[in-house]
Amino acid sequence: MLSLAVVNGPNLNLVGLREPEIYGTQSLNDYLQSLREKYAQIEFSFYQSNVEGELINYLQQCRGRVNGIILNAGAYTHTSIALADALAAIALPAVEVHISNVLAREDYRKTSYISGKCVGSISGLGLLGYELAVLYFLSNQGATPGENL
Repeated sequence: MLSLAVVNGPNLNLVGLREPEIYGTQSLNDYLQSLREKYAQIEFSFYQSNVEGELINYLQQCRGRVNGIILNAGAYTHTSIALADALAAIALPAVEVHISNVLAREDYRKTSYISGKCVGSISGLGLLGYELAVLYFLSNQGATPGENL
């Protein structure tokens, strides 16, 4: 069975409440639950933290436990070399997801420290980005980390 960890960083617990013009009105928890129902053949684990060290600890715990990671590191995308190092250390395929189009926002959001450690990035497609990442993993189930997925 395919096992995916969906990991969300700071302030993403407020999706559905914060800046609805950017993030929409559906809560992230409700959306992720709908993914769990739609893709019952996948074992999902969902994690969110506003604390960088907790995100790193969780990513390290994913090693040997999941087949892939869907990561929305929020603002840590643009600041955290430590998260990038954690992704490199665990050697699991990861897809970077952003609800908003980070390239159309403030200049500092145009730098991602984690993109280079991910197999791909999805940005600006709203919550649908998470499902697109799921579809990526479904279409590449037989690949092993490090292969051209």
